[in-house]
Amino acid sequence: MLILILSRKASIYSTRRLTEAALARGHQVHVVDPLEFSLVASRGRPSLFLRGAEVGGFDLVIPRIGASITNYGLAVVRQFDMLGTPVLNGALAIARSRDKLRAMQLLTRKDLDIPTTVCTKTASHIDAALALVGGPPAIVKLHQGTQGIGVMLAETRQAVESTLEAFWTLGQDIILQEFVAESRGRDIRAIVVGRRVVAAMRRRAQKGEFRSNLHRGAEPEAIPLDELDPRYAKAAVEACKVMSLEVAGVDMLETRSGPKILEINSSPGLEGIERATGSNVATAIIRHAERFVARRQKKGGAAPAADDERSHRRRRAGS
Repeated sequence: MLILILSRKASIYSTRRLTEAALARGHQVHVVDPLEFSLVASRGRPSLFLRGAEVGGFDLVIPRIGASITNYGLAVVRQFDMLGTPVLNGALAIARSRDKLRAMQLLTRKDLDIPTTVCTKTASHIDAALALVGGPPAIVKLHQGTQGIGVMLAETRQAVESTLEAFWTLGQDIILQEFVAESRGRDIRAIVVGRRVVAAMRRRAQKGEFRSNLHRGAEPEAIPLDELDPRYAKAAVEACKVMSLEVAGVDMLETRSGPKILEINSSPGLEGIERATGSNVATAIIRHAERFVARRQKKGGAAPAADDERSHRRRRAGS
């Protein structure tokens, strides 16, 4: 296959590992920054251009869209969708996962357990919102954010009010979420590929920190798949099905009643999970990509371009 990885840099660990895994399985790989594409919409004929040349002929697109370029990155993914190119995590699924409130709404509809979450835009509703989430303390989150950015712990009612009003003034949408004290600053991240968990780890926050992101200094601990509580594996897989994601990292709080889904990441980092568990997550993703494309072709989806046409288009795209 000719695979396009949408990523800001080829040297990023996750992008590099996916490239290595694809090359090892005999595929051709191009890594292109989504911001390098120009999108063209004309009557009945969407197209993409790269460095002045029209782009096409890819068998698969793997988006690695960072939060800082979500809007334009999604537009690029959507254009490939419109061209009929198989995309491993479509634009709609990525957009759902990036919007924390929308994600919680979808999970709730499917009866998956989550921390109680409230969205309000009125200062007079803060007391009622706090009562609903059992706080303070309570978690305050931006609708969009990653790696713990835009996630705050408000210890008092006054802190909640000042934080909400500050962000409202800046035009930001905020959600208020239950602080699950029993999780004690730890969670489980499960990597789902296709419809199965391929790796899992427990993350413990640093002392004095409630966020268990590895980028915040959390300590990872591998969870062998045969030791992962089946409730957590099932919840992770079901969450991905709800979001229509083929590949994702699902973060779950550990509670006495079972998993509470905290977040679903459509572009999960591979470095922490691969190093903690020794699992070859990148190869699992590429193997699934092969099956994904094969199913698309069998169902009558867009067939790969012929080799000669593909080579011609790559030359035109400056490959």
